[in-house]
Amino acid sequence: MDIGTILTSQCTRAALAAPSRKRALQAASELLASNQLDGSTPISARLLFDELMSRERLGSTGLGDGVAIPHCRMPCKEIQAAFLHLAQGVDFDAIDGQSVDLLFVLVVPTDDNTAHLEILANLARVFSNPDNRATLRGAKSDAQLFEVMAGLCSSEAT
Repeated sequence: MDIGTILTSQCTRAALAAPSRKRALQAASELLASNQLDGSTPISARLLFDELMSRERLGSTGLGDGVAIPHCRMPCKEIQAAFLHLAQGVDFDAIDGQSVDLLFVLVVPTDDNTAHLEILANLARVFSNPDNRATLRGAKSDAQLFEVMAGLCSSEAT
C-alpha cells in the first residue's frame, strides 16, 4: 500500500514543539481528530490519545535511530496517518535508547490486518535508510515534509 494515499498534508507537521512522548501523541491525536478522512462517526482526540497511550504501555513503538511508529486500532472506515518531525527529540523508550524526533502515527480500522502489515513494512524500509531519515529531518515546512515523505513512501512501494 502506498502510504501517500493515507497521509495528507493537513496531518503532517515539521518542527513541532512537544516536550514529551505524551505531548507528541496528544498533538498527533488532535491533528488526526480534526482531519479525519472518512465520513464515519468522528473519533475524538481524547479517545485517539487514550488508545495510543494504551498501545505504548504494551511496549514502546520506538524503533531506534530517532524513529517511532505509534499505532492503534479504532472503529473507523479508513486507515489514517499523521507524520510529525519534532523540534527536539523526546524519550520514547526506544530499543536503542535514543530520543525520537520522527513519528509516523497510524490509526487502523479494527478489522484490517493486511494493509496494516503492508504499511508497517513500507515504513520500516523508508526509515531504515539513514539518507531518508536525514532528508526528512532537513524539511523546513509542513508542506516540504509531506512531499518528501510521500515521495519516499511512493518509491518504496514500487
